[in-house]
Parts: sequence; C-alpha cells; structure tokens
Amino acid sequence: MRFGIVILPQHDWPAAARYWRGAEELGFDHAWTYDHLSWRGLAGERWHATVPTLTAAAMVTERIGLGTFVASPNYRHPVPFAKDVATLDQISGGRLLLGLGSGGTGFDAYVLGQPEYTPRQRFERFVEFSEALDVLLRFERPGSGGISFEGQWFTASGARMVGEPAQRPRMPLHLAADGPKGVAFAARLGDGWVTTGGADDGTDAWWRRVAELSARLDEACAAGDRDPSSLDRTLLLDSEARYSLASAAAFEDAVGRAAEAGFTDVISHWPREHGLYAGDESVLDEAARLMSTWR
Repeated sequence: MRFGIVILPQHDWPAAARYWRGAEELGFDHAWTYDHLSWRGLAGERWHATVPTLTAAAMVTERIGLGTFVASPNYRHPVPFAKDVATLDQISGGRLLLGLGSGGTGFDAYVLGQPEYTPRQRFERFVEFSEALDVLLRFERPGSGGISFEGQWFTASGARMVGEPAQRPRMPLHLAADGPKGVAFAARLGDGWVTTGGADDGTDAWWRRVAELSARLDEACAAGDRDPSSLDRTLLLDSEARYSLASAAAFEDAVGRAAEAGFTDVISHWPREHGLYAGDESVLDEAARLMSTWR
C-alpha cells in the first residue's frame, strides 16, 4: 500500500512549504493539491493556483511524488497545459503524477461562460483531453514539425513541446472515473485509476460500492486484455461524511478496508484547523507509524 496526502492550496508561501516538507518527512509516497479555480464551500477562502503551488513544492522536496487532484478540461486546453506540467515535471526531477478527470459541474464549469454540458458531453470531452495529453506529453519526434490533432473539443496545429520528457514514455496519467465508460477508459489509457467512491453517507454501503468499483476495473482490464496489476488504483478516503484522519483508529480502519478492496494507494487530506477535514495534526504522526506496517 502506498499513501498520499492532499494539501489544499490555501496557505501563502513560504508558510505553505512546511506542509509539503512535512508530507515528505512523514513518509507519504505522494502529495496532491486540488486543481480548481475555487471549490465548493471554500470558494470564499484563500485559494492559490495549482501549477505554481506544485512548482514551489517541488523546490522544497526531493523524493515525494507530486500530483494534481484532479485536472480537468473545464478551463484548460491540452496544449498550454501540457507545456505547464511538462515543465513542472522537469523541475521536480520527474516526480509529477498527473491526475485527470472529466470536470465537475460547480464553479469551474461555468466561470468562463461555458454552457451546461450533459454527462455524455463531459465524458467525450474528457476522453479527447486525456488522449491529447497522452500524445503531447510523449513529445514530438525530431523533425516531425510538431503535434497536430483536430477533434470536437480541442485542436492543435504543429504544437511544439521541444526536448525530451522527464519521465518515459511520459509522466503517469491517473484517470478519475466511477461510471462504466470512465472505468473502461481508465483501464485502456491510464497508468492509474482514481475514485472517490461516489456519494458517501458514512455507512458501510459506501465501502460496498468501492469494492464493486474495484471489481468493475478488473472486468474492464479483462475486456481490454490488460493485466489488472499493471494499473495503480487509488481511493480518496475522505468525504463530507467521513474523514480518515479524524483519529488513528479511523485511519487504520479505512486503510484496511481499502486494502481488502484491492487498492494499491489511498489518499487523505491534511487536517485543517476548522470546517471540512478539521482535525489535529498530531494524528499525522500516528498515521505515519501505521503506514510503515502496511508497506
């Protein structure tokens, strides 16, 4: 089992550096931040941009993986975004984990004046966005004249990445999906699959759904003739109804259940002072001790 922590981009730099350094010192395998312009009930609070935050985090850490949780096409085009994350990956020494999703229906979905897309449209846009990044992040072949594609949602004409990717053949793509089509797409293109498990009311029904989703991924891999063990599977342990770092016991229980469901990675949120994911940072030390028993 590998362990991740979400550090919300709410702290001004350089004070924020302690969280990223702390994640590495505690032994987390990867640390993530949300890729939103603002987010739900925290929309009126301090909220920094994703790529600069991760770039700064790369400069104060050495080992830990750094990830977007998760980037979407709601307000991004794959060409400039590929340049941003490829540069970030080079700065970090090849430590970037690119989490991608279809994009929610909240603030990010409408802030640029977009129409309200159907679930099918959002999925089709997600597929096109991810496939474009898959090509761009491998970089163009020398003498090719760049990378071009024309789709329903995105177009590029001779896009230039120039150079070589920091990771081969490109940085890993961790695709967030819960529905059958999304899970099948993750099994086809992704290096990892990410799920929140869907709506969580804090009962055992959520854990049953998580196990069902993991089984669905196995089925999708089998249908696509892919070894299920070749795909990392990551579960976000937290929701409004459940916080995995509320106590060491809660963390141990959540990790155990995730392991039983076949997950290779779990992610929690760094305790906040108040509100959503509020908790005591001392639990992180207890969690760090427990993490060593699961490796």
